[in-house]
Amino acid sequence: MTAYLAELAWLGGNGAGPRRDVLVEITDGRFTAVTPGVTEPPAGATRLAGLTVPGLANAHSHAFHRALRGRTHAGKGTFWTWRTAMYALADRLDPDTYLALATATYTEMALAGVTCVGEFHYLHHGPGGTPYADPNEMSAVLVEAARRAGLRITLLDAAYLTSTVDGKPLVGPQVRFGDGDAARWAARVGAFQPDSAHAKLGAAIHSVRAVPVEQMPSIVEFATRMPLHVHLSEQRKENEACLAHYHRTPTQVLADTGVLGPRTTAIHATHLTDLDRTELGDTDTGVCFCPTTERDLADGIGPARALADAGSPLCLGSDSHAVIDLFEEARAVELDERLRSERRGHFSAGELMRAATAAGHAALGWSDAGTITVGARADLVTVRLDSVRTAGAGAGDAVAAVIFGATAADVTHVIADGREIVRDGVHCGLPDVAGALRAAVEAVWA
Repeated sequence: MTAYLAELAWLGGNGAGPRRDVLVEITDGRFTAVTPGVTEPPAGATRLAGLTVPGLANAHSHAFHRALRGRTHAGKGTFWTWRTAMYALADRLDPDTYLALATATYTEMALAGVTCVGEFHYLHHGPGGTPYADPNEMSAVLVEAARRAGLRITLLDAAYLTSTVDGKPLVGPQVRFGDGDAARWAARVGAFQPDSAHAKLGAAIHSVRAVPVEQMPSIVEFATRMPLHVHLSEQRKENEACLAHYHRTPTQVLADTGVLGPRTTAIHATHLTDLDRTELGDTDTGVCFCPTTERDLADGIGPARALADAGSPLCLGSDSHAVIDLFEEARAVELDERLRSERRGHFSAGELMRAATAAGHAALGWSDAGTITVGARADLVTVRLDSVRTAGAGAGDAVAAVIFGATAADVTHVIADGREIVRDGVHCGLPDVAGALRAAVEAVWA
């Protein structure tokens, strides 16, 4: 048994403040006791100074995009010009360089308090689209990278079959993404069975641009017992192409093919009609917002409050990793709503913390994680309340101080499945994360 005494701990509830002196006991990676108000902890209990919250879930990641950080800001452009740079990066990667890059990227996530990542994976094959000897070698690379970083991973294997809504074939670097059709995609994915307790398999439809409508039902059938994620209406241009080809919005296409539902998470959902929002909410389809990427790519601001009110659970992701900081993603959901509406107070700090924790884990198929409760997976993240960003907040305001003021740099301790992976701001397995990132990124661009 391992014990921690949290100075302050957020134990859940949208409006609930943190509790003081919370003794947390862990056995075999699960919480076995959570007791507030303990003034005399057992010998050997580790004191956690600051605010302790459940492990954060990064529900949408493209790990290789981390190598683009800082390299796409010269001149003007759009999402579509950025995509050209992303394709050039994808064409450079091989299993060895991807393992180093993904390991460093996931370790950066661990330093930011992330204990579980949803990897939206479409870089499947070798140059020219030739499968590796093991057709799932790149999937295995990502699972191994998460293990090295100490994270759980849901590998969301994405079907990517066409380059346009009207079905034009994949071209250039895109051919590395494709399996030909949904049946061959399912045969490849079905042969991959992660043999580690830290990994789950999920499925993804890349977008209405990349999966023709007649292929979608096969993917839905394959994904009956796993999470299913899909990029949705990130760009107006894609909406326009979908309306021109199918005479329906992307949301309507997904609804008509059975994609929507409580196991499904729509990524971005930026440009929606009122009917789209109602359809997502009525089907209990989750929505993952990635504000730092959405602003970096000039996507627009999604209707977060309207979606939540319609019934869609909200979670968060760092997507292209322009920034890896789930606190920044969380506060951006509220702050972007303020910009749109010219009003404050759309989401409470507790709602945003839930989006960063329990809702994200649930979207990735780990419904037993994301809360500090007996029986749950023992994930803890401790955030300083004495840094220049957080100092001065009272105990009752600690959750708001973290959501609206803290950054990833304020995370001091991270425990995942009962195992300490970050101590005093240093990763326990890879102490020089900056050096690993530098070496991995330089190797890709060499």
